[in-house]
Amino acid sequence: MAKKSVKKSKPKYTCKVCGIIVTVDNVCGCVEECDIICCNEPMKKKR
Repeated sequence: MAKKSVKKSKPKYTCKVCGIIVTVDNVCGCVEECDIICCNEPMKKKR
């Protein structure tokens, strides 16, 4: 029987103004956290 792979969830951010959701495929790792801006506001990390 094949082992099931554990799927690690990718970080998602949402815009409180327009509602768009962004999924981060590759994290750069250069700083702790980068701001993703949409509608002139920083997007909030979706839980």
